[in-house]
Order: sequence, then structure tokens, then C-alpha cells
Amino acid sequence: MADDTEPLLYDRSGSISIREVDYAIVKEPKSATTPKGFTKQLILAIAACTLGSSFQFGYNLGVVNSPEVVMKSFYNESYHRKEGKYIEDSLLTLLWALTVAMYAVGGMIGGVSAGYWSNKFGRKGALLRNNVIAVIAAGLLGFSKMADSYEMLIAGRFVCGINAGINTGIVPLYLSEIAPIELRGFAGTFNQLAITIGIVISQVLGLDYILGTDELWPLVLALTLVPVIYQLCVLTFCCESPRYLMLTKHDEQAARKALIWFRDSDEINNEIEEMRSEAEEETLSKKFSVGDLIRTPELRTPFIISIVLQLSQQFSGVNAVVYYSTNLFTSAGLSSNNAEYATVGVSMVNVVMTLVSAFLMDRLGRRTLHLTGLGGMFIFTILLTVSRIFQPTYHWLSFVCISAVVLYIITFASGPGSIPWFIVAELFTQGPRTAAVSVAVLVNWLSNFVVGFVFPILQSSINEYSFVPFAVMLAGFWLFTYVMLPETKGKTVEEISALFLPKTPARSISIERLTQSDLINI
Repeated sequence: MADDTEPLLYDRSGSISIREVDYAIVKEPKSATTPKGFTKQLILAIAACTLGSSFQFGYNLGVVNSPEVVMKSFYNESYHRKEGKYIEDSLLTLLWALTVAMYAVGGMIGGVSAGYWSNKFGRKGALLRNNVIAVIAAGLLGFSKMADSYEMLIAGRFVCGINAGINTGIVPLYLSEIAPIELRGFAGTFNQLAITIGIVISQVLGLDYILGTDELWPLVLALTLVPVIYQLCVLTFCCESPRYLMLTKHDEQAARKALIWFRDSDEINNEIEEMRSEAEEETLSKKFSVGDLIRTPELRTPFIISIVLQLSQQFSGVNAVVYYSTNLFTSAGLSSNNAEYATVGVSMVNVVMTLVSAFLMDRLGRRTLHLTGLGGMFIFTILLTVSRIFQPTYHWLSFVCISAVVLYIITFASGPGSIPWFIVAELFTQGPRTAAVSVAVLVNWLSNFVVGFVFPILQSSINEYSFVPFAVMLAGFWLFTYVMLPETKGKTVEEISALFLPKTPARSISIERLTQSDLINI
């Protein structure tokens, strides 16, 4: 018989560790019933959330790329009408850089406030209210040409960024809290999928023979209203997050109703019991601030993991590859038009591979896919750099360069594109979760801004070697992930949190070998 003072705790490998404490903790085995999985209600909520919010983020991220030339022309003409002279190239470049950068600045502000919004109004409630900001942004962007004001356009990008920052903080929370454990990764990946779809559609609509013309470019900016209308019409009729209702509002009856709606079944006792257990723990703990994430030992490690995974997404250089893919294709010998089509094609590859990764996420796990993605990006970044260096001498390397870009995007979409967004919600319990998500989103947007600001400087100073810093950082991120990131696939929040409890000398037994009699004896 095992010692009567040994509770069950999971180690990083997924085995159960037995360590000595002053009392025994024995949980009843989980019911053998199989969850319903994806119900019509769950699919509806995921679609309303991602196609309404995540799509907006992706759409506004890519919408200024294709019509850049005609929008710069508007800046020039507007300046001439006001000042009586045309704008200098240096000032035009600065104004355009400000237009692009203000989206990230707004995103940082929105990301920091996402935790407040989600706790005050709920996950669903915050997403619906955030659409007011989207409507204001669409008005500023859509009427900027009519008002002959590029200042309105820059302000619209800033407001649009605030909307995107709030969305990027709340959407992963909502998705992770409404999905059953075994489908949490699948649901979370749809956030990134909707982002990539938004990027592709904005690039296509912004082409010069569709809406990227002198007269129609304000329309392509204002079309961000379409997902707003869709979300208001659909998400309104979906339920609030059961975990929010149970753990934040302390309304078990409402949580039960929401869970029954999402599962299309009244067999929800296991999930209710898990939330009750988490609620009991929350009542014994204080309210969490950002400082507590650093000071508390069991929160510090997942907090560091969350931050580094956000950095691994942005400092992988993916935005530099996407933004400059047209230039890369042009230098490889494609015409300007064909280079634009190739860029759209690369974005479509991103969409397809993100969809594929959704089906792999809960089979292979987050850790495996993130390691595979970072490793592949490192290899293809090196390949891209080498092909660019020797391309003037060996012209056939231009095709290697194009292939490297495509393969780089494929490996990015396999894991690093989606995992950092939803992994934070998995690593933390309800108490510290919103604080951790807010900081993680801020770091993601800040690193996005840094890459966008620094890469042009790298490009002009070291040219073909401009991707080398990203390769070095990818190697570091791969090592960190290998050492620090546990697998969260198929684990409850309590089980994941137990992985980060202070370690003491322990002995482990395999989960597969732990029988019902073992539980009774323990």
C-alpha cells in the first residue's frame, strides 16, 4: 500500500508524481462518457467569435499593403491642397510609416485593456461592445478621402489597432473556455485561421483592378464593417463563457445553462465539478496583479513561457517575410503583377496550413507542433539567406528563394502562428489568467512594432544578411521551448497548473499503470 500522505501531481512528461504532504488528495476518476465534441452551437459561437473579431484583425493588418501607392498619392495631393506644395519624399515615407505603425501602437493599448474588458463585461459582452470601436475606426478610414484628411486615416488606423488589441486578448480566452478539453487546441487554432483569411481577402480586394484604385481605396478600408455586422447578428444569440459565469460572476445556474447550450447535452457534471474545484481554490487565493505573476513561484514559469512564446511568433521574422515577399519575388525574376499574385498565393498557403494544423493540434500536441514549426523556420531562414547571398552569381537560386519563402510560411502556420495566442489561456487558472493574457498580448504587439520598425533598417544596412538575426533568435526560441514548455494537450487547467508547483523529491508512476485500486490505496 502506498503512503497515506501522498497526493497526485502531474509532472512535465505527463506522468503522475507522488510527493509527501500532510494530507491525502484523492480525486474521483473521471466518467468514461465521451464528450459530444463539436456541436452546432459550439461551431456557431466559434464562427461568430473568429469571423467577427479575428477576421477584423487580419483584414486590417493586410489592407494597406496592396493600395499603398494610391494611398501615398492621396497623402501627396491632400498635402498640396493644404500647403500649396507637394510633400517631400522623406516626410511622405515618415507619414506612411506612422500610418502602418499606429495600428501596432493602438494594438498595445487595446491588448493591455483586454483583461479589464473581459472581466467587467464578460468574454462575449466585451467582444460585442468592442464593435463600437470598430465602427468608429471604419468611419474615420472610410471618410478620410471625402474629408481630404490623411490625419483622419492615421487616427483611424490607431483606433482600429485598439479594436484589434482587445480582440486578440479576448478571442483566445472565449475559445479556450467554451471548448471541451480534447478540442481546445482545435478551437484555438481557428483564431489564427480567421486572421489569415482576413489577410488574404484584404490583399485580394486591395489589388489595383478590384478596389485598390484612386476612387475605391476608402471602400476597401471601410469594409471592416462587414464582420462587425455579422458578429452583432450572430454572437448576440450565443452564450457567454461558462467559466466566466461560474468563476468570475459566481453564477452556477447560468454556467450550467451555458454549458448545456454549448454541449447540446445535460451530461455536464464533470465539467461543472472541475469548475467548482477551481472556484474553491480561487476563494482561498487573493486577486492577482501583473506583479504577482512575477513574484509567485508557481506563476512565474508559465508567465515566462507565455512571454517567450509571444516573442517567438514575432521575432521569428514572419512579418518581415510576409511584408517583403513581393520584393523577394520581384528580385527572383517575377514581374510586379506576378509578384503580387505570388504574395497572395503565399497568404493562401498560410490559410490552408493553418487549417491543417487545427486537425493536428489535439493529436500531436502544442509542444511538438511549436518545436517543429520553429525548427522548420530556422532551416528555411538560413536557406533564404544563403540563396539571397549567392543569387547574383547563380540565378537558379531565385527559385530556391521563392521555395524557401513558401516553406517558411508552411512551418510557421503549423504551430507558431496559432499556439502563442491560445497557450496562455491554457497555462493559467481563472484568477491570474486575464492579467497574463493582457501582458502577453502587449508583448506580442510591442514585438510586432519593433520588427516592423527595425527590419527596414536591417534591410538597408546589411541587405542579404537581414534575416540572420531572426535565424539566431529562432535557434534560441527552439531551445527554450524544448526545455521549458510542457505538453498541455488533453489536460485540465488544474492538471496543467500542477506542473508548475514547486518540485520536491518524488517518485513517478506511469498514468497507464495507475489502476482504480492504486487510487484507493493512495
